[in-house]
Amino acid sequence: MGKLKLPDIKLPQLKLSAAKKEKLAVGLDIGSHAVKICQMARGVDGYHLLSLGSAQLPEGAVEDGMLQNPDEVARIIAALYKDLQIKEKKVAISISGYSVIVKKINLAVMTETELEAHIHAEAEQYIPFDIDDVYLDFQDLKTNTGNADRTDVMLVAAKKEVVDGYLNMLRTAGLKPVIVDVDAFALENAYEANFSLEENAALIDIGASKMNINIISHGVSTLARDIVLGSRQLTEQIQNRFDISLEEAEAIKLGRAEAGERQAVLEEVFTNTCTQWVMEIKRALDFFATNYPDETITKIILSGGGARIKGIDRFFAEECGIPVVIFNPFANAQVDSRKINPEYVRHMAPEMTLATGLATRPTPL
Repeated sequence: MGKLKLPDIKLPQLKLSAAKKEKLAVGLDIGSHAVKICQMARGVDGYHLLSLGSAQLPEGAVEDGMLQNPDEVARIIAALYKDLQIKEKKVAISISGYSVIVKKINLAVMTETELEAHIHAEAEQYIPFDIDDVYLDFQDLKTNTGNADRTDVMLVAAKKEVVDGYLNMLRTAGLKPVIVDVDAFALENAYEANFSLEENAALIDIGASKMNINIISHGVSTLARDIVLGSRQLTEQIQNRFDISLEEAEAIKLGRAEAGERQAVLEEVFTNTCTQWVMEIKRALDFFATNYPDETITKIILSGGGARIKGIDRFFAEECGIPVVIFNPFANAQVDSRKINPEYVRHMAPEMTLATGLATRPTPL
């Protein structure tokens, strides 16, 4: 595939094999609730965690994957960058939401040059926006075997106004954006750095306002989907049911505060809300089972701030009938305990997954 320049979307399959002196971008995950930053280095013994941190965003600063208050987001990112004393200005971000379309399509086998010339016209029938208003990228998954004359191609489109808004905001923060990814594929990058690619796994990242689902089969994404449901939904349900503050509801949700005599009602709220999430996950699993009848999902890998909800891993495992693992994206990384508190790393690990996946991306030459 040709070397596409920013602001084109960069899919994870474009990732180069990392040389030991290769510079990596700083991973910057901009969610609706908080900004997360992760900086990694790669050596002969694998990844080294250099820095990580997060900062909460004001309510409504980012909604549905779109910047609503870019100046305030830029200020918070710049302040967090300064607090973490990160000197590298090249950053990788990811986006999601209604303005991003990810679609697997099946096309005749072509050379890279032919595919690049053809993809723009092909994309028009799959993109619900004016084709001139989006940035396009694609990746030939090379699924054709033997004499097969067709192959799967992953197509990604993102609205220019949304991408440009993020790029301008980051420049305001004094940073140099070099990679724009998609949340589901940043999740996949983190997975690739920690798990065997021979397994089939459902990657589920639950943020404050959205859930990313990416089903991986033998190292290839077979389905990538964003769902507008998140852990804030559960917090608000608890808050409204018990007439308590948002902070109190959050503490009960995460198991930091006891529900006491309200435990039975809490379990009802939990079951009602999380069942909606399970239904979306089951739809994705059913899609995989229908299209890949000879394959089996061996585990669900759960990440995001929602992975901290007390008992959610057990609930998902019981409802889906598949073992659930809480993702620690730093499990195979070297961490200098003299510079970064290991307990803080363990605490932050699940919600740092997208930032970590972005932090494994080499900076373009």
